[in-house]
Amino acid sequence: MIGRRRALEHRITLIAVIVILQLAATLFFLVDVTGDLRADGSGVHIAAEAGAAIALLVGVVFGAAQVRWLVLRARQDEAAVAAAKGALADLARLRFSDWKLTAAEADVALFALKGCDVAEIAALRGAAAGTVRAQLARVYAKAGVNSQSALMALFLEELVEAGEG
Repeated sequence: MIGRRRALEHRITLIAVIVILQLAATLFFLVDVTGDLRADGSGVHIAAEAGAAIALLVGVVFGAAQVRWLVLRARQDEAAVAAAKGALADLARLRFSDWKLTAAEADVALFALKGCDVAEIAALRGAAAGTVRAQLARVYAKAGVNSQSALMALFLEELVEAGEG
């Protein structure tokens, strides 16, 4: 998700720079057309410059609309990720309560859902690896699964089903 956000920010910046360059070119052509009209009157050359200025102005408006759309899209993506995080956190609290996990078991289960292995969980909690293994075994038993991947799958399945409904 971070890579996608960076790519989107890069795209927004690139389009914004292009729009600014187009705006500068538009202003140049408008000033030039105005000067030529005062000096020489109308003609094919002036009509071509005016057409180019109008085309550039359309490009500026379109580019600005694209930048606006990309910014709105980035905000929508961030809101969706925040909602998904909230949904997962709510689901975890609900399931941990349903399974009657102790505070320590819930903590260990949350680390397991985040993908941490026994050694990482033990280090993060300041506990022995054997204690963490025992707590994970109780979590798995209460959840009706037999592994960390099955625990993760249980949560993902429920989130996917909730999103479809």
